[in-house]
Formats: sequence, structure tokens, C-alpha cells
Amino acid sequence: MRKHFSWVTMAVFFFSATILSWKSDGANRLVSVRKNVNFTPKELFDQYVNTLYQAAQLQQAGLAFDVFEKAVTGYTNLKLNHVVPENSSVLTVIDFTRSSREKRMWIVDLLNRQLLMNTWVAHGSGSGDEMANSFSDRNDSHQSSLGFYVTDKPYIGKHGRSLYLDGMDEGFNSSARMRSIVLHGANYVSQAAINEQGFLGRSFGCPAVSPKLVNKIINTIEGKTVMFINGNDMSYTSKYLDEAGPFSLMANADTTAFDSVKF
Repeated sequence: MRKHFSWVTMAVFFFSATILSWKSDGANRLVSVRKNVNFTPKELFDQYVNTLYQAAQLQQAGLAFDVFEKAVTGYTNLKLNHVVPENSSVLTVIDFTRSSREKRMWIVDLLNRQLLMNTWVAHGSGSGDEMANSFSDRNDSHQSSLGFYVTDKPYIGKHGRSLYLDGMDEGFNSSARMRSIVLHGANYVSQAAINEQGFLGRSFGCPAVSPKLVNKIINTIEGKTVMFINGNDMSYTSKYLDEAGPFSLMANADTTAFDSVKF
């Protein structure tokens, strides 16, 4: 496991040179690193996620910690299950609990702990107007689907250059290909649309983005990267949110580097 996922082990070693003692707004908890503490796998994973969150300045960009934590958990499990390649380090997070007036798509380079893009994204017309309140995986519902996706290759379609998405969560987004749920550009994703009607226009269920940014977004996330779409739906579940995988990975990581941390 360590052989194939050195990217997480390297993240653990990062803490040997970093002091983490801060309260996460989304997680509402204090994580402290102290010398000579035997870290549990959960504490190591929490510190890993906290470090990514802080270094990429995601709180300042409006991404809630708990949403990011879920996204990283799924990303890690998808890697552990060899669904995405080892060198895939880009994670896209979409939070449909937020108004479409807000820039609710974040693209993060986890390896370099850097926020690459933060922009608008539209939800399906069947999910609501300004707010997305209902979701499904049904064909012709025009609703957005929650969960984890893996991006595939671009193609040219009726919306111009678009990106295939494969839904990973059975019953929640696994019909994405059949429903033609893809990432594409749309003119109704713009400040002008917000100024005109108070919120973005809506799609037929696709995560639509600004046509000015669609090529840049596709170039950044194409080719087997992870996308997570979050929303207010208590029925949503995913095997990729099982924390046992990430905790097991952290349990197998060599944490002796913590012994040299000075506080």
C-alpha cells in the first residue's frame, strides 16, 4: 500500500516541519500537534486534511472544511481502489448547498497544496432556481446528481468542447453517461446572468461552467481526476466516504519524523 501511495506518506512527513494549532471553521474542532504524542490514524488523516485546507487557503476561498474533508476522503478511497491513477493529484469540489450566485466550484492541486481555480457552476433546472434543493439520477429529471465522479476525455458536442464524467456512486450518479451528464460551457453561467435574474441560469443536470473558462477547466481536470458534488440530501451515501481506507493508510505510514518537531 505504501509503495503505491507515497503521495500520502509524503504528506505525513510534511507535518515534521509544520505546526498545526488552529480551529477549522467547517470542522469546528481544534487539532494540536505535540511532541512525543502517539498519533492515531484518524488524527494523522485529520492533520493531513487540515494542512491541505490551510496551505491552499480554502477557507478564504469559501470552501467549507467538512465538504473538503469528505472530498479528500473519497479521493483517497478512489486511489486506494485504483480507480484513478497514482499521479492524479487534482480534486474538484462542487458545493450545491451554496447559492448559484456564489463561486461554488473549487479545483485543488493536492500534491502542491494549491487552489487552481474557484468559479461559478450551474445546477440542473429540476433541482431548483437559485438553490439546488433536490437531486436524482433519473433520466429526463433535469436534476443534478450528487457524489463522486471520475473525469474522462473531452469531446466536441452540442455545447462545444465538453468533458465526459463517470459517476461512481450507484443509485446517485451512476447513470451519468446514460443521461449525458457532462461538464460543458454555457452562456448562462456569468455575472451578466446573475445581474439579470439574480442567479445563474440552469442546465439539464450538467455541471455547466462559464464558456470563457471551459477550456481551461477541461485542460486542468480531464483524464481520470476526481470530482465531488456535495448537496443537501440526507439520503446520500457513498462507499467512498468510508474512513477505514484513509485511516488504514495512515496507520501504515512511518510517523517517526514527528519526534523531531520543536514547539
